[in-house]
Amino acid sequence: MEYRVEPLLVNYKTLDEFKKFKEYGIQELSMHEDLEANIIENDSESPFYGIYFGDKLVARMSLYRRSAKFDLYFEPAQDYLELWKLEVLPAYQRKGYGAALVEFAKNFKLPIKTNPRVQSHDFWMKMGFEAVAYDMERDLGQNPFIWKP
Repeated sequence: MEYRVEPLLVNYKTLDEFKKFKEYGIQELSMHEDLEANIIENDSESPFYGIYFGDKLVARMSLYRRSAKFDLYFEPAQDYLELWKLEVLPAYQRKGYGAALVEFAKNFKLPIKTNPRVQSHDFWMKMGFEAVAYDMERDLGQNPFIWKP
């Protein structure tokens, strides 16, 4: 089954949808504050992408492009994507939504780094990611996985 991944608009409807996800945190709250201060327009650049089922947001992720000068994971150092907050609502899990989001990110043809949540390592391995040899100083308690195009 093919799903359409789309950039998520920064607006009250999107932020309201985000409240249904477990990983609702600082990023969303700051977006909410910006909206309330009328700084953000409906078409502002958003790092979030998602998949809708009907008019309900059922899966989302954030994707940030990082400069090669901050690259600690790829040889040689290069621009890469950092994938965060990949999450699918419980009723929609194991239906390919998460995989569709990851495949969308891979289409940028840049290396990808992510910090998997507990018990999601199998998913990332299945998606072609590999665990990075852990480095306490670099990884700050996270266990990153990477994918190379």
